[in-house]
Amino acid sequence: MQQWLLKVAVERGAAHYQRAFDPSLPPDNPLISDEEIGIALCLGQHPYSLDHLRAAAQLLSSPRVDAAKLCRLAVRERCEPVLLHIATVAERFAPTLEPWAFLRQHLPARHVPRSDALPHWSRLVSHTGVTQHGGLPRTDWLCRHE
Repeated sequence: MQQWLLKVAVERGAAHYQRAFDPSLPPDNPLISDEEIGIALCLGQHPYSLDHLRAAAQLLSSPRVDAAKLCRLAVRERCEPVLLHIATVAERFAPTLEPWAFLRQHLPARHVPRSDALPHWSRLVSHTGVTQHGGLPRTDWLCRHE
């Protein structure tokens, strides 16, 4: 199931995590929303996978995501700490990017005993080095390819 979720996220625009997937995985189901796929990638009962959290962040970094629906799903599935962590990191690099700005305002915080397994900010962005044309290094939030 987890590999299917990652495959669907990549097919829907989380292209930074492109890889060869098992061809026997079922095809995408368009009846499952982007919000549901993103939340499913963040569920705590799955074995920890940094790539799943990162792919969820990229998939959900889209104006097509319904922020209110994402909030409702996060509360229902108890993913608030993960999404608030991502939203807080997004504030540093893309402060007005939705749905993260909405989540920072509307998603209730929930106490968790530990948060050290959440991705470091550097794992949610793209770093460019100094270019041969003299451009300065940049750090960009990984947005969904649409």
